[in-house]
Amino acid sequence: MLAPSVGAAYVSARSQGDGLRTREPILNVPGVIVAVLALLVAVHVARLFFLSPDADLQTLILFAFIPGRYSGHLAGTLPGGVPADIWTFVTYAFLHADITHLGLNGVWLLAFGTPLARRFGVVRFLAFFLVTAAAGAAAHLLVHRGQLVPVIGASAVVSGTMAAAIRFAFERGGPLAAWRGEPASYDVPAAPLSQALRDRRIVMFLLVWFGLNLLFGLGSWSLTGAEQPVAWEAHVGGFLAGLLLFSLFDPVRRTRGGDALPPEQAAL
Repeated sequence: MLAPSVGAAYVSARSQGDGLRTREPILNVPGVIVAVLALLVAVHVARLFFLSPDADLQTLILFAFIPGRYSGHLAGTLPGGVPADIWTFVTYAFLHADITHLGLNGVWLLAFGTPLARRFGVVRFLAFFLVTAAAGAAAHLLVHRGQLVPVIGASAVVSGTMAAAIRFAFERGGPLAAWRGEPASYDVPAAPLSQALRDRRIVMFLLVWFGLNLLFGLGSWSLTGAEQPVAWEAHVGGFLAGLLLFSLFDPVRRTRGGDALPPEQAAL
């Protein structure tokens, strides 16, 4: 294990010793976020301009998440078979209903995915994307077993990034306290969940977030303004996965003295 002073020296070097990185603009989006957003746009453009209505319907059947795949009279009969039963837990997140749906998810992913990608790195962020997407689908399945209405959109992942970001964003020296975009602000140690849930700012965020999703569930209000149901259960599933599983993906570890260990030393 490294002594706490080593961890502190590392953070100090990250914030002071690297002149190029301390001048990094706050809107410099990580490449993995750019790639994910580009893929979401490319999928939507392909569906909109290159697929016939019949082909688009087949795409939805193959890649949207349909609870009826797993119970009911259509179980085991939909195209794609067992492989689709597995991949649709994730692939539904790459499909969107319209440009407004895509735009809203893209903006929120940019806002909350950016600090998370800077902290996690490419591999961990992509793994987090897959897990929160699957958690959202699983939560929706628990409530809507047998239904044939397809679920699409990256909202569960976006919800997961929101939950994970609040685990460290409110910490002293974190992204919300360092508006100049210092790289070290993304490496502040995150408080344990039990301690984080005593932070009034985090509690307020949770109350507002769950309150909005309760409105989605009780009424017909939609962020897109369209007359279409909101899969709020998937939002909740992704959010809880991001909140509860954050530590499994987080490369920054807290020393006994409270300082951050460098990611490459976190496992030592």
